[in-house]
Amino acid sequence: MSNKLKDDTIEPHTISCASKDSVTGPKGPVDLDDVLVDELGQFGRFQLMNILLVAIPILMSAFMNEFIFSAAFIPHRCRIAECGEVSKTSIFVPQWLPNAIPQSESGFASCERFAPTGVNGSTDFCPSNLFFDDVVECEAFVYARDNSVVYDFDLGCDEWMRALAGTLNSIGTLLVLPVTGYISDRFGRRIALIISIFNLSLFGLIRAFSINYPMYLAFQLIQTSLGAGTFSSAYIFAAEFVGPKYRVLTSATCTAMYSVGQVTLGSIAWLVQPWRTLIMVLHIPCFFTVSYYWILSESVRWLLSKQRFDDAKIVLERVAKTNKKVISESSMNGLLTPPAPPEDEKEKKEGLFKTVFKSRILLRRVCTTPIWWITTTFVYYGLSINSASLSDTLYLNYIMTCAVEIPGFYTAVLILDRVGRKPTLSGGFFFSAVCNIAFVFIPTNLTILRLIVFLLGKFGISVVFTSLYLYTSELYPTQYRHSLLAFSSMIGRIGSITAPLTPVLMVFWPGIPSLLFAAMGILSGLLVLTQPETLGTKMPNTLAEAEALGTTKCKLGNI
Repeated sequence: MSNKLKDDTIEPHTISCASKDSVTGPKGPVDLDDVLVDELGQFGRFQLMNILLVAIPILMSAFMNEFIFSAAFIPHRCRIAECGEVSKTSIFVPQWLPNAIPQSESGFASCERFAPTGVNGSTDFCPSNLFFDDVVECEAFVYARDNSVVYDFDLGCDEWMRALAGTLNSIGTLLVLPVTGYISDRFGRRIALIISIFNLSLFGLIRAFSINYPMYLAFQLIQTSLGAGTFSSAYIFAAEFVGPKYRVLTSATCTAMYSVGQVTLGSIAWLVQPWRTLIMVLHIPCFFTVSYYWILSESVRWLLSKQRFDDAKIVLERVAKTNKKVISESSMNGLLTPPAPPEDEKEKKEGLFKTVFKSRILLRRVCTTPIWWITTTFVYYGLSINSASLSDTLYLNYIMTCAVEIPGFYTAVLILDRVGRKPTLSGGFFFSAVCNIAFVFIPTNLTILRLIVFLLGKFGISVVFTSLYLYTSELYPTQYRHSLLAFSSMIGRIGSITAPLTPVLMVFWPGIPSLLFAAMGILSGLLVLTQPETLGTKMPNTLAEAEALGTTKCKLGNI
């Protein structure tokens, strides 16, 4: 969420779980949301144009997952020098191969061969009497294809080394969070987006010219550490200027565009299979989005927070003109009036850890929500990466696995405000877990059934993915919400870091990854049931309101 798992907060347009006094109390400063609802429009032409523009960098942010193809597993076997094989481009399955390499029900061994007797044959004649029955490890390899770094850098049976590309990709998305956050808050959302997309393009392109595998891995980490903020930076432009009514829908649309990007990635990889050419085709067009610096308007929320009122006024007038609306002079003056000084920051910082450990309710949530995030990233990315094992068509498997996310995202939008947060989140975890368990026990010859069940598992975790930000945000009070949401998200990176390693476990038994996904899903589904329902409430402002969630004090009829 890779780079996809962002720390943006989605606030529902619902009724507060606060006291009557806080609802009917004195009117505070003019709020941008109120102006959007009453005057500028919650979703007009300006917002639509912004979403269409940022959809392109969101789509391109998925291109960092190209390691799934450039570092893909390719079938390999031992090179048999005694039979005249002198290079890794030898015929992959010659007629004499059963004489030299052990066989099983799944095919020829990838990393073992029969020990040679010391007598040599040729590529045309290599009988079994040239080998002992003893089995030894490979010293060199022959590959079935050449469109992977595995071939170019002769990785052979170094599966853990090959999987390291995906792990470093996830580590980079963890490292990028504080960097992008600082740039975005200090210099603006637009600058953060331009820097991120430029880094994504530049270091991705350099990786295409890697001369060895350490260089490939190094630039994989650098690219994600400096460019994975593209998604979150672009998301802000889409989410910060729509009204409360459209925030969940906008969030789902942004995540759906990321899935479209993954489908685009899979389609291009299918058409352009040499891995170096693939990386260049994907990343060179990304440089054109640097022009967004002159096209996109800076976020008004950021401009107001920095008290850059002249720039904010220009953008507000542009929004009104584009949406064919009129913003009143009183609203404009209210927005452009400096806010009252914030509460003492020292008190807030000192109170965070003390508050968490003194409140049993809050402590339970702080121990629970990170597990949801670990599970979601682990299963979500794990299923995408393990889709390669569904059949021989790696590209089609990946495209279908990513495309099924889109209806999952919008299904969450349809049911979150109808059946509630808990049933949606818990049901998504359980549904995905059941599908993963079923997938293990479906015979391999029932390929269509296996594919359907696998895709349904990805659908279930996609429903969870869209619901996770909203529900986590609604459980924490305003004072600590961003810190605790960011904490949950960062701990959740454990899942995306370990997910690329799961295919390696299939060497021991093919069902291990699916059972791991199921076990984590069941655990998280049960943990969701320990938390209160937040449907029909507004995000709590105080600790008391957060602790009251799920009690009679928080019912709509008591406000």
